[in-house]
Amino acid sequence: MSDPLPERQIDTARLPLMLSALRLPSIGRHWDKFAARADREGWGAARYLATLCEHELADRTSRRIARHLAEADLPRGKTFATFDFAAVPTVRKAHLMAFGSGDPWLEQGANILCFGPSGTGKTHAAAAIGHALVEAGRRVFFVRTTDLVQKLQAAHRDLSLPALLTRLDRFDCLILDDLGYARKDQAETAVLFELIAERYERRSLIVTCNQPFSEWNSIFPNAAMTVAAIDRLVHHATILEFNTESYRKRTAAAQAAA
Repeated sequence: MSDPLPERQIDTARLPLMLSALRLPSIGRHWDKFAARADREGWGAARYLATLCEHELADRTSRRIARHLAEADLPRGKTFATFDFAAVPTVRKAHLMAFGSGDPWLEQGANILCFGPSGTGKTHAAAAIGHALVEAGRRVFFVRTTDLVQKLQAAHRDLSLPALLTRLDRFDCLILDDLGYARKDQAETAVLFELIAERYERRSLIVTCNQPFSEWNSIFPNAAMTVAAIDRLVHHATILEFNTESYRKRTAAAQAAA
């Protein structure tokens, strides 16, 4: 009769199954490699276990960031690394990048309002903040305001608007791009006010708009709702002015000159 398998071999065979059951895929991939290194270098049990845990935590962080970036639907390539700060002298680089940490403005449910003509970098700046927030562990959702209004309207018709607002509430920050293109004569934008009121002082918004507040009466159904929406957005808000020449226009002119 053959001898039973050594206990070490039995443990080695069972370990991948146990790690899979415990949902520790990174440790499952690396434990044998680090076990061999620990034997060679004389690591203690604490160092070996700590090394495996560090890799598991790092991989979980990477997977979480990748998952949150996918759900955020941020424009590709619009990060701080690609933002031309020199082209927007009205916005300080350090000030803008500080928003990427998320503290403390997200904790206060504060907002960021970006104003300026089309093509001046508002969307890029908002998306760059969004990317940085996701890297910092926050959940973000980027959407064109007109698209979101349509979804809110559909939910309102189906009597499911509260449920949709609850789903949106899981995001630390909503980025509403091009709010100025929402028009009360094109759609019932009262649902947009519902969103703003629901997130007031609890969850943050980043809004980009090419219209000053004085022209927002074209967005909301009536003057009272316009005033109320502005009041809620401005309270606890930072306003960024992008009053420069259009970046797209400058780029086109440079290409034409070349």
